[in-house]
Amino acid sequence: MKFLAAFGCFILSISLQSQSLNGLIKDDRGTPISDVLVRDLVSKTHAHTDSSGKFTLENAVIGDSLQISKQEFVTQKIILTSFDFLTISLGEKPFLLEEVTITKSLKYLNTISKIDLEIQPISNSQDLLRKVPGLFIGQHAGGGKAEQIFLRGFDCDHGTDINVSVDGMPVNMVSHAHGQGYADLHFVIPETVDNIDFDKGSYFVDKGDFTTAGFVSFNTKNALPNSSLSFEGGQFDTFRTVALFNLLSNENQSAYFAGEYMMTDGYFDAPQNFNRINLFGKYSAKMNNGDKLALSVSHFKSQWDASGQIPDRAVNDGTISHFGAIDPNEGGNTGRTNFNLQYDAKIDENTHIKNTAYLSKYDFELYSNFTFFLNDPLNGDQIKQKENRTIVGFQSEYNEKLNDKWLFKLGAGLRNDNNKNVELSHTVNRNTVLEYLSLGNVNQTNLFSYSSLDFTSGKWLVNAGLRLDYFKFGYEDQLASTYTNQTQSKAILSPKLNFLYTQNEKLQYFLKIGKGFHSNDTRVVVAQKGEKILPETYGADLGFNWKPFPRMIVNSAIWYLYLAQEFVYVGDEAVVEPSGKTQRAGFDFGFRYQLTNWLFWNTDYTYTHARSIDEPKGNDYLPLAPVHTLMNGFSIKDLKGFSGSLRTRFLGDRPANEDNSVVAKGYCITDFSVNYQIRKVSVGINIDNIFNTKWKETQFLTESRLASETDPVEEIHFTAGTPFSARLILKYSW
Repeated sequence: MKFLAAFGCFILSISLQSQSLNGLIKDDRGTPISDVLVRDLVSKTHAHTDSSGKFTLENAVIGDSLQISKQEFVTQKIILTSFDFLTISLGEKPFLLEEVTITKSLKYLNTISKIDLEIQPISNSQDLLRKVPGLFIGQHAGGGKAEQIFLRGFDCDHGTDINVSVDGMPVNMVSHAHGQGYADLHFVIPETVDNIDFDKGSYFVDKGDFTTAGFVSFNTKNALPNSSLSFEGGQFDTFRTVALFNLLSNENQSAYFAGEYMMTDGYFDAPQNFNRINLFGKYSAKMNNGDKLALSVSHFKSQWDASGQIPDRAVNDGTISHFGAIDPNEGGNTGRTNFNLQYDAKIDENTHIKNTAYLSKYDFELYSNFTFFLNDPLNGDQIKQKENRTIVGFQSEYNEKLNDKWLFKLGAGLRNDNNKNVELSHTVNRNTVLEYLSLGNVNQTNLFSYSSLDFTSGKWLVNAGLRLDYFKFGYEDQLASTYTNQTQSKAILSPKLNFLYTQNEKLQYFLKIGKGFHSNDTRVVVAQKGEKILPETYGADLGFNWKPFPRMIVNSAIWYLYLAQEFVYVGDEAVVEPSGKTQRAGFDFGFRYQLTNWLFWNTDYTYTHARSIDEPKGNDYLPLAPVHTLMNGFSIKDLKGFSGSLRTRFLGDRPANEDNSVVAKGYCITDFSVNYQIRKVSVGINIDNIFNTKWKETQFLTESRLASETDPVEEIHFTAGTPFSARLILKYSW
């Protein structure tokens, strides 16, 4: 009895001593840090800080040893001396490339993207795509139109041969008024992007339509570490402001709102009158059973004027300047509203299901004039491209780890595009329609399913997969004298086979083989009666990842890609053009080196040999296909509050026509940025084109006629690239 009484007193004393400990963890600048692990080394209990840096540790006892740790911060150990509210400051630890390991992942470029995002944070929407090594973009419509994309010897136009998504929601627009695969990323606020998943080729079963040259998948943050407000102002009446507000933050839930507004007159002689507004909200939750939920809503609206593409001869003879315009009435407006739901269900320790469902409302209206007075000497050749669409879709993926060697994946999904009043018309001054060249309703559905198996044995990882896509295309021609609703359907199988051999933590080899495809415009499909309208690709990559030194990573690959016959709908002319079979082969090389704790060097070089198979030698060049690209940069991270970078991008000369008799001139541009942060305030300067190089951002070989000319002329038409442009950025965080 005495023993029981003594034992009860002991338990009571312990319970009176153990309490809940509350605290806050910040960095040296006073900014709260989320996801910090607070571990009681005696009781083995632990807690994590929420997005406001606060934590609650249960069953703590005076005298216990606490360990506070997070990657990129110096680990602290303290002895608990009281239950008063605890405030701890963690010193930042330099980012060390030697801590980056080569893992058994087929998406080897993910390692590179993590490094680049760490040392070169995204500063504007164009930087989003430029994070992909070897990917170049060009803007030729005043900043409001989707950028032209170049990758692996493809002139992807605005997204024909690259699959782009955000939080599992597709960005590419099928059967778009301006071009198939049109991918406008301007609805994304760069500051909300958490990571970028990308790779080249068509080797992954969960990536379908448009995944020929590769894919880029952006994932937004689930929570904000703090709230912030930034203002940016610069030359050419440029102004941008971004607000990030942390609305809810605890261990299981988070919510935030982000808003962006931008306006600029641009560097052209005719003011661009560009303005854009972005609104984004996201709620995330962790369930008690391990399930995860994320719901996001966004709205985007933009309008602009554009100087368009101007002919060399008008600049050379002094009619207009390098930044001038022949038809300053070009421009347009566009908008997109998105609802996106992601739900990850945990079945057990080895099984989970990833689900994504989305709804998008989209509108687009663009006015262009590529040929000036070639077709209509009196009114000019201005055209209007317009559409109004609704996109709905979902994708579910079942993942199960069968045992230590086998991983099974099964997925299925649906996407439907209902595109009303897809218009191409001949207009004057944006307000008068002279003639409808094309007008109709598009309804396109893509059903898909895929499955894959991963087999791991020793140093080997073998991945085999198969994807099935089924398309139904429908087009209602509103210009036909009688009602016509033409439909066609088509299916395609895409097998994949990948090998990964990880010799050790320093060296890894891979071989990837796969079939991919991209769908063609619905108007092509009905015109061709469903024949040859899902052109397939066959590709292979052979390469390695290598860490010869702790602070150096080298990655390289040689590759080949065959593209079958395809028909292209030319949205500017409402005609169908065949392009024939093509093949591309190339070499990619990437290099990352940390010279000191704060100085980094990165280089990416690509070479591509792109040719048409059906054409005779010498007349088989692919217009605008990049041959040589190089990106090189030096970055400073956390040098006594300073961060910055000096980055150069080089795009070599490339053929502008099939016999290479006309050349699109290359360029070499260097950008600079520097930022200084003290506590909650940061000041930065971004400078584009620091050497004020005169360059052509986009180029096309076009036949046109000016108002003063009697005969048409075929030559290079271009949009001027940005001159020296400086912007000052002020940011306050709390």
